[in-house]
Amino acid sequence: MAVRSYAAPPTPWSKSLVEPKIHETAYVHSFSNIIGNVEIAENVMVAPGTSIRADEGGPFYIGAGSNIQDGVVIHGLEEGRVMGDDQQPYSVWIGKNTSITHMSLIHGPAYIGDDCFIGFRSTVFNARIGKGCIVMMHALVQDVEIPPGKYVPSGAVINNQQQADRLPDVQDEDRQFAHHVIACNDALRSGYQCVEDEACIAPIRNEIAQESDSDTNGNQPLRRSDKSYSSMPSLTAEVQQKVRQLLAQGYRIGAEYADERRFRTSSWQSASSIHSDRDSVVLNALADCLEEHNGEYVRLIGIDPKAKRRVLEEIIQRPGDVPSAGTAKPASTPSASYSTPNFRHDPPAQASNNGFSDIKEQIRQLLAQGYRVGIEYADERRFRTSSWKSATSIQSDREAEVMRAVDECLSDHSGEYVRLIGIDPKAKRRVLEEIIQRPDGKVPTATKSANQNGSSTYAAPKQLSVQSESGNNSSTSLNRDTIEQIRQLLTQGYKIGTEHADKRRFRTGSWQSCSPIESNRESEVLEGLQGCMAEHSGEYVRLIGIDPKAKRRVLETIIQKPN
Repeated sequence: MAVRSYAAPPTPWSKSLVEPKIHETAYVHSFSNIIGNVEIAENVMVAPGTSIRADEGGPFYIGAGSNIQDGVVIHGLEEGRVMGDDQQPYSVWIGKNTSITHMSLIHGPAYIGDDCFIGFRSTVFNARIGKGCIVMMHALVQDVEIPPGKYVPSGAVINNQQQADRLPDVQDEDRQFAHHVIACNDALRSGYQCVEDEACIAPIRNEIAQESDSDTNGNQPLRRSDKSYSSMPSLTAEVQQKVRQLLAQGYRIGAEYADERRFRTSSWQSASSIHSDRDSVVLNALADCLEEHNGEYVRLIGIDPKAKRRVLEEIIQRPGDVPSAGTAKPASTPSASYSTPNFRHDPPAQASNNGFSDIKEQIRQLLAQGYRVGIEYADERRFRTSSWKSATSIQSDREAEVMRAVDECLSDHSGEYVRLIGIDPKAKRRVLEEIIQRPDGKVPTATKSANQNGSSTYAAPKQLSVQSESGNNSSTSLNRDTIEQIRQLLTQGYKIGTEHADKRRFRTGSWQSCSPIESNRESEVLEGLQGCMAEHSGEYVRLIGIDPKAKRRVLETIIQKPN
């Protein structure tokens, strides 16, 4: 095994020329670079394309049974050390049975404990991550200490200790996934080592040759599972990756199909059930389904078997599609399209508000996930005070009946505001509030995004003057929808906070907190927001919705940008 490892170069701060120490049971691919004072313990797997470079900060330690996957970069600053489990100072310490996954950046000083998982393209810098933590994809962990057994969701920016302390606990299914990754990489390590050992690989080669002979003689026909995925041109790389993500999170896969007529009426038919959770079997079944229903619409279904609900609906074939091998196609569909990169369950995905067909699609998404639909309305006066009135209750969960009720409500309250409500009947809480009609008859054109608790963020260009309870008018950059959003948060018992960042900090996601807003009175909250925006004019300012009981954020939305 020709491993590219080098001594650290002589520098003003280090002239020791220390070379890496790699345990004989570890597998380090020859296309990886290991430089300087790096100790790699037993049974570690280091994949191709990694850079572990202790030429500035050092030493580094990678614990037994851990895996460093493709494209990972590990580096450290000249100054700054963490205390390893052996009570010695290190620039980077990675514990036992920990996964540092594709394209992650670990920059010392950094400590990552045993049994941790660091997701794709995540960054850890100047931080300490406790034992058993899971950091999902595209996250930033900086300048904090995360307690053991905590879960960092995808895309999160954790750069102050208050955020780190209120992170949720890792769930059992998350642990199972992390253990599965460790087991897979241990098997890969053994396999790569076997390939380089003629005594180990010779029997396997003989077995493959015997299977090939029997296939040629016609005794054992080649199964689809023996083909590579490139022989399935109808499945794009994007679809294959999405399927693997769903399976890795413990979801099941299904498929539905519809001809042109059924597609127009949204009357999908179920394809043959896929009972396996092996990606090769599932991908083969999907490829068979696409072939069987060539010339029809086919959509991929992701199913949460515990909650017995759908987490994904995405069209992967249309009539007239000409598949191209290995080409990822964007899924632009009138059906529900969700992104599920992490383990948590998201509320309904976003939908555009450009017409009644989009409202219908939003309702279809809600019903497909087991939510109920309600309607509220308000005239101009009630809208200004956020005093919405409930329309006739919709008891049905059939799409046609719900749409009929919504249509009647829009007709009955023409000239008024009407908003669609999504309700989780089990948790007895709202997962969506979205205005679908205004007095001028138009549906709002602002883009809405659903956050973790179903609150919605609108980007509307209209400015207004906010009337405080004292009667003073103060011109602010808060638009009408932002104020409505604040009212909704306060009504639900949430607290309001604000953070600011200049352009440099915004690029690195390093937000700073404004003065706390202790009050839950609307006028005082608006004053606090106005004060933060005025104090930090020329900077980014974002509104934070906080659940004081669960000690977590339910909303983060930018309300001011430079210029």
